[in-house]
Amino acid sequence: MTTEVTSKQLIHLVIGGEMTSVESGEFANLAAVDVVGVFPDYASAYAAWKQKAQATVDQAQTRYFIVHLHRLLDPARS
Repeated sequence: MTTEVTSKQLIHLVIGGEMTSVESGEFANLAAVDVVGVFPDYASAYAAWKQKAQATVDQAQTRYFIVHLHRLLDPARS
């Protein structure tokens, strides 16, 4: 017996690391980017992002981001 999925999958990626400056969107060292993980929905990605962001609050140059992978994989369905 198979189970049908009723909601569409909205994949999100959480990444972060030290930035070149607080104004830029550029990482200081791409080899050191922290890939937190891939998540099946925004809520779980947000929880992971919040945990990492709060853990690095004293590091002004460090930022974390949620990337909406589902929008990159299928822009027409976003």
